[in-house]
Amino acid sequence: MEVTHSTFTLERRYPAPVEQVFEAWGNPEARKRWMAQGAEHSQDFVVGGFETVKGFDPQGRPLTYEARYAEIATNERILTTSTLHTGDRLSTVSVTSVEFREEDVGTLLVLTEHGIYLPGQEQPAWREHGTAEQLDALAAEFTQH
Repeated sequence: MEVTHSTFTLERRYPAPVEQVFEAWGNPEARKRWMAQGAEHSQDFVVGGFETVKGFDPQGRPLTYEARYAEIATNERILTTSTLHTGDRLSTVSVTSVEFREEDVGTLLVLTEHGIYLPGQEQPAWREHGTAEQLDALAAEFTQH
């Protein structure tokens, strides 16, 4: 079996200023609420820093997501490289950009992920679906007030 290469782009509009949306991405407490619900989470939001999420898939297998921050341009963009392991097996390697764009009524967030999916592991559609759910959960950060 061969590796699978896949790219997806997701856009979300949030009724909050760019600074607030960016802060929800870089603040470990906020990030855990919308990105790592129910999982162990750590985040060192600096260039070269790591974010780690440890949880379980629906079959009960341990999952470990680890991202390294390659660039953080405050209120503009975040670039990461990441891996996902299922148990001790590497499942995916990805490069992700998150762009924050000011709009009249808030923020347009544009996330693009380029992924390499190893045979017999995660599927691109699963990753896109999970990422979309996380971005939808992020909206709650701006409606709780």
